[in-house]
Amino acid sequence: MHTFRFFASAAIASLALNAAPAFADEGMWTFDAFPTAKMQADYGWAPDGQWLGRVQAAAVRLTGGCSASFVSPEGLILTNHHCVVECAQDNSTDQRDLLKQGFVPARREEELKCPGQQAEVVTAIADVTQRVKAAIGSSTGEALVKARDAEVARIEKEGCKDAKINRCQVVTLFGGGQYKLYTYRKYSDVRLAWAPEFQAAFFGGDPDNFNFPRYALDAAFLRAYENGKPVKVKSFLKWNPRAPKAGEATFVVGNPGSTQRLITGEQLAFQREVSLPLTNTVLSELRGRLITAMAQSAQAKREGADQLFGIENSLKVYIGRQQALNDPTFVKMLADAEADLKDKTLGKPGIGDPWGDTAKAVKAYRDVYVSWRFIVPSGTLMEHALTLVQAAEERAKPNEERLPGYTESALELTEKTLLDQAPVYPWLEQLMMTWSLSKAREYLGADDADTKLLLGKESPEGLAEKLVGGSTLADPAVRKALWDGGQKAVEASTDPLIVFARRIDARERELKKLVDERYTGPLAEAGAKLADARFMAYGDKVYPDATFTLRISYGKVQGWKERGQDVNPVTTLGGAFERATGAEPFDLAKGFEASAAKIDRSVPYDFVTTNDIIGGNSGSPVIDKAGTVIGAAFDGNIHSLGGNYGYQGEINRTVVVSAAAVQHALEVIYPAPALVRELGAK
Repeated sequence: MHTFRFFASAAIASLALNAAPAFADEGMWTFDAFPTAKMQADYGWAPDGQWLGRVQAAAVRLTGGCSASFVSPEGLILTNHHCVVECAQDNSTDQRDLLKQGFVPARREEELKCPGQQAEVVTAIADVTQRVKAAIGSSTGEALVKARDAEVARIEKEGCKDAKINRCQVVTLFGGGQYKLYTYRKYSDVRLAWAPEFQAAFFGGDPDNFNFPRYALDAAFLRAYENGKPVKVKSFLKWNPRAPKAGEATFVVGNPGSTQRLITGEQLAFQREVSLPLTNTVLSELRGRLITAMAQSAQAKREGADQLFGIENSLKVYIGRQQALNDPTFVKMLADAEADLKDKTLGKPGIGDPWGDTAKAVKAYRDVYVSWRFIVPSGTLMEHALTLVQAAEERAKPNEERLPGYTESALELTEKTLLDQAPVYPWLEQLMMTWSLSKAREYLGADDADTKLLLGKESPEGLAEKLVGGSTLADPAVRKALWDGGQKAVEASTDPLIVFARRIDARERELKKLVDERYTGPLAEAGAKLADARFMAYGDKVYPDATFTLRISYGKVQGWKERGQDVNPVTTLGGAFERATGAEPFDLAKGFEASAAKIDRSVPYDFVTTNDIIGGNSGSPVIDKAGTVIGAAFDGNIHSLGGNYGYQGEINRTVVVSAAAVQHALEVIYPAPALVRELGAK
C-alpha cells in the first residue's frame, strides 16, 4: 500500500507532553512499567511478573504495521484479515482472487509468502537514555538531530551482532525524556496460512468501519518460517474459543502505532487548521479518482481494492480526528490537562518554558510544511526509485552519518522491502503520481520553485505517463542490479524514475535539514523538558505516547450508552444474517451463504472492551486473566477516533473478533481441520 508523507510528518510531532496520571482503563503501558497497584485497586486482581513475561514473549510485531501473536509451537500467528490484505492481493491473479475467494490451503506447503512482511518478537529492552542525552549534549536544531541519530546508529549496530536474525531499534519515549534499545528476534519469511473472504472480514464495508454493533470476521493466520521450515517457538498463547463474559478483565498486547495525547495547544492548532484539513481534502479527491478508475474494468477493481481500502480507512480516521479537535468539550479536556501541568511546573528550575519553545517550532514548521509534504510524489515505484538513489549515497558513508532507514540496523529490512517480488499495476502507479503532482502544483502554486523542479514544463498527467511508462523498476531484478551496483550503477542509470529521483533528492535532503533545524530538533529539546515536567508533576504514574513498540492495556468487556440507549457489548453470527441486505456492502460472503444451514447463529461474533488502543494494535491478541486468547482486536468504535489525543473511558471502545467465531469459521465456514488440530481446541 502506498504511503503519504503526512503520516510521517504527523509522527515527528508526536510528543506525550502534558499527560496527567491515567484514569479508569486508560493507558498503553510498557511492560516494565505496568500499573499493577492501580489495576489491583480497580479490579481486585493484577497480573504478576511471570504472567507478563509469558505474554510478552508470545507477542509479535508485523513490520507491515500491525500486531499479532504466536498461538502454536509451529510458528502459527494470529492477526487480522485487514493486516494480510496486501499479502493476499500480492498473491492474487485475475484467475485466482484471494481477496474475493479467501485462502484455505490444504497443506503447509501451499502457504504463500508475504512480500515485504517481517515478524518480530521483543527479546530485550535496555535503557540507553543517558548515553543518547550525553551525545546530544548542548546541541540544538539540526546539530541535535545529527548527534542523536549518530549515537542511535552506533547503539543499534553494537546491540545487534547478528543482523541476520536480530534487529535493534532505539525508541524515543516521552518526547525525548527516555531512549530505550529494543532488541527483536526477527523472522523474514512470513507466509499466509488462512484467510476468509474479504467480504466476510469486512462485512458492512466503510459504513460499518469504526462502528458497532459489528459482524466482521476480521481474522487471519500467518506462519513464520526459517530456512524453509516452520519456526519452532517456545512461547505462544493458548487458544481459547469461548464466549466473552460481560465485565471480565481483558488485556490487549500489541504495538500501537503513534499517539499525540495531550500535545500542546499550538500543535493541536496546527493539526486543526493546517494538516488535517489539507489531508482530508486531498485524500477525498484521491478516493474519487480511484473509484472512477476501478469502475473501468473488473481487473482494475481487483487491483485497486487494497489501495481503496486503505484510503477509506485513513479518511475516516483523519475526519474523526478533525471532528474531535473541533469538539469544544474534548478540546477543553485537553486544554485543562495542559493548564494543570503548566501550573505545576512552568518556570521551575530545569524546566523553563518548553511550551513557548514548542510554539516557536510549530510556527517555523508552518513555513516549510507544504513543500516538505509534496516534494516526493506518491507511488510504489517512486518509493523504490528514491530508496535506490538515497541508499547508493548513504551506504557509502560511515554508519553513524547515514540517514535513518539506511543504517546497518535498518538496512536489511529496507533491502527486503525494496527487493521482494510483488505485483505493480502501472495504471495505479500513474494515478497516484498524477494525483500527488497535481496536488503539489495546486498547494505550492504554479510559479513555486518546487513545483518547477517537480514538473518542469510537463503536466502532472504527462509527466506521470512518461515516468511510469518508461520505467523498468517494476522488475525486481532491475532493482537488485541497481542496489548491488551502488552509486556507480545508480548514477549511470537512464531509467526515467531514477533520473527523476536524482533530480529531487537534493531538494528533499535540503528540506529535511530545514525541518530538522526549525522543527524536529527544537521539538526534541522541548520534549525532553516537557518529559521532565511531567515526571516532576506526576511521578511515574504516566505512560509514554505510542511508538509502534510493545505495549499492554487492560480493560473489560463492556458496552456504552449511545444516544441514551445501551449498546450490547457482544454480537452473534446470527446478527450478520439479520443485518444482511443482499446489496454491497451488506451482502453476505459466499461462504456464509453456502454454510447457512450449518452455522450456529448463537456463537459470539464481535465484542467491545474498554481497552485503550490505537492504529497499529490491529491484530493484537485479546487475552483473559488466564493468559489465553479469546479474540483479536481489529477496530475501535466511532468515539475512539479522538483517541489519538485523549482517552474517554465512558465511550471509547475496542472492537474485537471473538476466538469463538474464528473457531466456528475454521470448523464450518472455511474448514481448516489441520489448523483446528494445531490450535488444540478440539
